Amino acid sequence: MSFKLRYLYASPEVNPVTLKARSIPFLNPLDIYGRVFFFSWFGFMIAFWAWYTFPPLLSHVIKYDLHLSPVQVANSNIVSLCATLLVRLISGPLCDRFGPRKVFGGLLLVGSIPLGLAPLVHDATSLYISRFFIGILGGSFVPCQVWSTSFFDVNIVGTANAITGGFGNAGGGITYFIMPAVYDALVSYGYAPAQAWRLTFLVPLCMVITTGVALLLLCPDTPAGKWNKCPLKETSITASSTATDIPNLLSDKPLTSPELSRFPSIERQLDLEKPLSHIPTTPTRSPASASNTLAVLLSPQTFFHTLTYLASFGSELAINSILSSFYLATFPSSLIPSKAANLAAIFGFLNFITRPLGGAISDFLYAHPPTSKIQPLWYKKAWILSCGLLSGTILLILSRFASVSSPSQATIVVLVVLAAVFLEAGNGANFSLLPHVHPEANGLVSGLDA
Repeated sequence: MSFKLRYLYASPEVNPVTLKARSIPFLNPLDIYGRVFFFSWFGFMIAFWAWYTFPPLLSHVIKYDLHLSPVQVANSNIVSLCATLLVRLISGPLCDRFGPRKVFGGLLLVGSIPLGLAPLVHDATSLYISRFFIGILGGSFVPCQVWSTSFFDVNIVGTANAITGGFGNAGGGITYFIMPAVYDALVSYGYAPAQAWRLTFLVPLCMVITTGVALLLLCPDTPAGKWNKCPLKETSITASSTATDIPNLLSDKPLTSPELSRFPSIERQLDLEKPLSHIPTTPTRSPASASNTLAVLLSPQTFFHTLTYLASFGSELAINSILSSFYLATFPSSLIPSKAANLAAIFGFLNFITRPLGGAISDFLYAHPPTSKIQPLWYKKAWILSCGLLSGTILLILSRFASVSSPSQATIVVLVVLAAVFLEAGNGANFSLLPHVHPEANGLVSGLDA
């Protein structure tokens, strides 16, 4: 399905079997597919921003106000990821049970409580507690991806997931701009630093609550309606049936060449859908048994995704948490905190481009494989591994350059940017392949992966 400009604003063509969109109406929030797409990425972006409200001010303002040691600052970064790990693990099954929209909205509203209490932090212990519970917001990635997957068809789902995840991750860059800017503005109005950094939390708090409520009120659960109205019994396209681009046509045998001649480009579409013969045809809720769940958890496909996403997104989180401090420590004489925060923000802002690009390249390789001798999904896997190898190599080179006595600021920044490109592209590539893995347990796999 080639790209056309009208796909950005027109109501999308819908797969008559799955009711999923075959294009992304990026600029049309009035359409349900465009609206869900918007709230998927915007909701996650706001959550990511709120999740990372502390780091932009932590290394200088908050550290000195609370008299924190470098070890305590580092420990708070670790603690903030612990709750996210737990929440993402349980969010997948919750999405399968209650639907991603309710889980998404619930996480935003529940996460707003510790975010609103953050100004009460007064020592290292209360900082740990605050950052742990604010980490709930980081779990919103799972319903974001499950929701996006349930609305977009196989030809575009990789790009859709990459954009929603990438734009959402860009919240890690936004926070490095907004939080210092709000803090500086409050100080210029006469507030003491100890008051100013606490008041900055009101901005993300208002955004999180507003987004959570709007998401719940304005969006549907699935293209077919309410989640609990979806059939429990899974129905799949078998090898003897063929889904096509022709509205309302589902035949029990492949169309013949004379029949195909009446419909341009159908042969190409059928070739694309051959590997997808066992993907569910309707939004379904499969009853989860212990044996089924265990089989999914222990499958090599799930293990592959967990390891590759651990390498890409795990590295991104670790780097994003300390990047501003890293720049200040590496260039103490040439950087001030606000300049270091601006440089660190580049890493997060690249998600607007790099993560969607990773998913788009994955979709392109799948739709246009270099050779028909290899199953198209293998190209998606190869792209994931390539991103991992390239980002790892660049990070090793970065560590080498950063350890010299007088490192070049330009060289270090360029290497960080290059590492970000492949780390974030790897994230998008990972969730482009994931919808093909155990589609009947998409929430469970997404939650475990994340």
